[in-house]
Amino acid sequence: MPNTKNNLIDPRESQNYALEATPFRIGLTATLTRVFKLLMDLTVDGLQNFPREGAVIVAANHVTNFDVFPMQISLPRPIFYMAKDSLFKNPIVAMGLRSVGAFPVDRKLGGKDAWAMDHARLILDNGLTLGMFPEGTRSRGEGLGLAKTGTARFAIEKQVPVMPMAISGSDKFFREFPKRNPVRVVMCPLIFPDPGEDALSLTDRIMFSIAANLPEEMRGVYAEIPKGFNV
Repeated sequence: MPNTKNNLIDPRESQNYALEATPFRIGLTATLTRVFKLLMDLTVDGLQNFPREGAVIVAANHVTNFDVFPMQISLPRPIFYMAKDSLFKNPIVAMGLRSVGAFPVDRKLGGKDAWAMDHARLILDNGLTLGMFPEGTRSRGEGLGLAKTGTARFAIEKQVPVMPMAISGSDKFFREFPKRNPVRVVMCPLIFPDPGEDALSLTDRIMFSIAANLPEEMRGVYAEIPKGFNV
């Protein structure tokens, strides 16, 4: 049933959002991989932790808008992710974003954006990879901020695993060009919701896992794991 707001059909209902690796996406990913390899010396650890099939949520820290590039380049499967709705204002840009698997979320509504929440569920229902930034906004190099519980809520509702992903170095793109700056992506072991676990507890497990695989100065509010807390 279409989501409505003030009894009006959400305009996003009439638009097509890719749920597969479109030819445009394949070509763009290949091109961007070549471009970004000129900018970064990418190291990927833990690839064996990423499932080759089935629904999974990739939860990453968020330092810069460039995070999505090493994030996707590191993964053997296409990732579908929420993006702030302001990126979709230009119709040509919006068409490209929809084709590569991005979908808009109204950041003013956050978790109350019913259409965006339903589309995220659709991605998981189709056995795909949903990418999320639990912090909700960029930390801009100031360390991990307090995460929102949306990622954990999806994992609990759909009973799907979460793969925490720690990204470091993406904030240094272009600073030393033409010298390539090191970027490290760590795919942490999968985290499954425990029976009866609440969203806050699962969120903390996800974020402490990410923090443990980041440089100390990037761990922010998740720098110290509380005594007795098991990730």
